[in-house]
Amino acid sequence: MAMELNKLSAVQMREGLLSGDFSAVELTKTHLEKIESSSKELNNFITVCSKEATDAANKADSLLKKDKSNCPKLTGIPIAVKDMLLTKGIRTTCSSNMLKDFIPPYSSTAVEKAEANGAILIGKTNHDEFGMGTSNENSYFGPVKNPWNLERVPGGSSGGSAVSIAAGHAAFSLATDTGGSIRQPASYTGVVGIKPTYGRVSRYGVIAFASSLDQVGPHTRTVEDAALILEAISGKDSNDSTSIDLPVPDFLKDLRVAKEQSLAGLKVGLPKEYFIEGLDKEVEESTRRAAKELEKEGAELVEISLPHTSAALPVYYILAPAEASSNLARYDGVRYGHRAAKISNLSELYEKTRSEGFGAEVKRRILIGSYVLSSGSYDAFYHKAQQVRTLIIDDFKSAFQNSCDVILAPVCPSTAFKIGGLVKSPLKMYLQDALTTPASLAGLPGMSVPFSTDSNNLPIGVQLIAPAFKEDILFKTAERLERVATIDTSIHC
Repeated sequence: MAMELNKLSAVQMREGLLSGDFSAVELTKTHLEKIESSSKELNNFITVCSKEATDAANKADSLLKKDKSNCPKLTGIPIAVKDMLLTKGIRTTCSSNMLKDFIPPYSSTAVEKAEANGAILIGKTNHDEFGMGTSNENSYFGPVKNPWNLERVPGGSSGGSAVSIAAGHAAFSLATDTGGSIRQPASYTGVVGIKPTYGRVSRYGVIAFASSLDQVGPHTRTVEDAALILEAISGKDSNDSTSIDLPVPDFLKDLRVAKEQSLAGLKVGLPKEYFIEGLDKEVEESTRRAAKELEKEGAELVEISLPHTSAALPVYYILAPAEASSNLARYDGVRYGHRAAKISNLSELYEKTRSEGFGAEVKRRILIGSYVLSSGSYDAFYHKAQQVRTLIIDDFKSAFQNSCDVILAPVCPSTAFKIGGLVKSPLKMYLQDALTTPASLAGLPGMSVPFSTDSNNLPIGVQLIAPAFKEDILFKTAERLERVATIDTSIHC
């Protein structure tokens, strides 16, 4: 039975630990054994915390034995963390040569909250360097592979985080989403992924890519798990001025109440701009079938328009690189991180350190960002992009105020493509983000739910978008789709 434990959901693990069906040590050992047997092939971990996890599991068992009724909600449950989130005393590389030996003196708030709720850190996952990528091929530590098909990408940037769930290496994982980096790999690997409303979860201790876009969220096996984890990591943080001081709902409890209710009265918007030319036929068919399933549950389908959707991708690839060029200026070889050897002056220190420390995609985005912020280009590009961002935000506001309660759309234009397939075509690579960037620019909660597979047996997820701080609507709608999904989400690899 032990080798089956990693197939359980986090909620099931919680129930099994409380009932004494298995121990935290057994649960942790099972996951570590699975990591040992398959993670090298998948390349989804940068650091595995075997000793730390085992020690934490022993403490969890002592707590469970002493007082089960007062154990935190994630006690004894293994968690993987994207290597952009700081972990005190445990190497945090950001998948970059620039930080390959960095040991943080403190943990990010999201990690602290997960551990305060009893979660056991089992390892740090591989991702695109500094979160910049769509395929998880831009890591200094090499590409991550999709467990459904090892020749395919897992999506990016949080590919390692999603793969750790799909492959049974952790019960849930924490990742970051800037322009789709939770939702896209969730769709490509057949797991649940939610990007919360901007400000719902603290960004403190998250290595910054684009500060007005970055947001922490979980990858999980089920919608219930996503509700459980999001509640645990949410809330106001005095260390992050962009975190919002709102009461944190009991998402899991609310979801279980909603399960017993009809979807009658729920208006589901289908944005015509998301069903674009170039959208894979099987992806479109899957999304429209998901809509029909919601209609059977009592929801009303409404065609809506988000007219500035086509502008979202160019706006994102102006604003995100601009913020990245500013955030990454701190890596200068002076205070921390990589420092070039055999230098003769300050200019050479900067030049050689950054040339050696950053990969090609990071350099590309720094150059783009520096250009759009330059005195001759600021008004034409950066300022204009901010104005169009406001129009995108207004599109969503109008849709939610006048037409629908939740939006249903594809996550990506296609299913997972082959490793190396788009490396030489950055523009085609960027187009994979066309359907996820709008919600990111608007700061809205978005979710990918595994729904079906294509003719190549590759996962297809569907995307849900809700008004700000209405994640409960996402969970309620996603759970109904989960019931009727035709995808086998059992462990792959």
